[in-house]
Amino acid sequence: MGRDERAGGGTVTEPEVRDIGMGMAPETRRQQIVKLCWTLVYLLYMGYAVADLVSGDHTVWATVLGWLGLVAFLTPYLYLVLSRRPRGVHLAAWQWAALGWLYALAVTLSLTLGEAWLMLFVYVTITSGVLLPFRLAARAVVAVSMSLLGAGLLLHANGWLLTGLVLPSLLGGGAMMGVSQMGRTMRELRAARETVAHLAANEERLRLARDLHDLLGHSLSLITLKSELAGRMLPDKPEEAARQVADIERVSRQALVDVREAVSGFRRPTLAVELAGVRTALHTAGVEAEIAPALQQPVTTAHPGLGAEQEGALAWALREAVTNVVRHSGATACELSLDEVWEADETRYLRLEIADDGRGPARGHHAGNGLSGLEERLVLSGGRLETGASRRGGFAVRAYVPLRAVQDREATEPSRPPC
Repeated sequence: MGRDERAGGGTVTEPEVRDIGMGMAPETRRQQIVKLCWTLVYLLYMGYAVADLVSGDHTVWATVLGWLGLVAFLTPYLYLVLSRRPRGVHLAAWQWAALGWLYALAVTLSLTLGEAWLMLFVYVTITSGVLLPFRLAARAVVAVSMSLLGAGLLLHANGWLLTGLVLPSLLGGGAMMGVSQMGRTMRELRAARETVAHLAANEERLRLARDLHDLLGHSLSLITLKSELAGRMLPDKPEEAARQVADIERVSRQALVDVREAVSGFRRPTLAVELAGVRTALHTAGVEAEIAPALQQPVTTAHPGLGAEQEGALAWALREAVTNVVRHSGATACELSLDEVWEADETRYLRLEIADDGRGPARGHHAGNGLSGLEERLVLSGGRLETGASRRGGFAVRAYVPLRAVQDREATEPSRPPC
């Protein structure tokens, strides 16, 4: 398949790049495995209890009950930590019961089997930090850590061991509180972003509805009046009726033109809007964006000869080319530039170039559907499309659109380079 066939069309927005799911509950098996691996790091503290059980310092019954207690503790702990976090501020009754069960087991096993089991309190603080709302979790982490300290003092635990458990209890619980709070914040931000996008779409629909109402209201009223008038003139005044019918045709044609312009303006993208989208897409895909200063300033001000149709064609070119970079190029950097060039027929063009350092064009490449459609769009606006290898060894897309002549050429046009 040719290098150009990677053009598949579509909008370059964040959904084009796979969402990493930061701050969200694991949705796939891979995410579950990653989260389990992080959870297993904390299970290293279970080595204290396991070493105590295999040391032979307890009776057979105490050892059996110790293993059963360890399983009874680990099972709800892993389930609570790996399952979905509560989205609200209230826990379900079974979650409260499971958290209380973990705390009760930590107290019972540490007081009956010895200081090695004090590490269970660390897991209670971690679970509290994961499940509980921030303020309640802060109190719970401190309370459980103080319980660990109190139980250790009752057991006359080694000072270094007690310090090595109280600090991880506080720090581990605090870390989980931070992670949980970040997850909640990310979910709220996603919901807010979706709401903003929905409101923006509704606002655009309302704007288009207002435009159509303003455009068609007067025209349709005029058509109705002239139709009634023409009907009353027939058959006595056929010439007057014919003039009314001609007026109806003229008004109808103008209304059709107005509607087409309104819909075209609603759908036509702009370079500023597309630049914001592709900047986000490239950043999310891990591609370094090198954007020329000329592309970051208002294009209609810097290039007053640029028409709305021509700007729309360049915006489509920017969208399509960056879509290819994100999807297919394997690039690490992408350069976006905009400049004016003179052609041999003394026509001034605005050139948009998107060049990456990816795999580059394949041998014998030909344009796919995306680039073919883009070329047709540019031709309709009086421009053209060029593709090929970039200076970086990757792929380059160059879109040209003509600039209209303006009255003050000396003030607005750059000096033409010498022949």
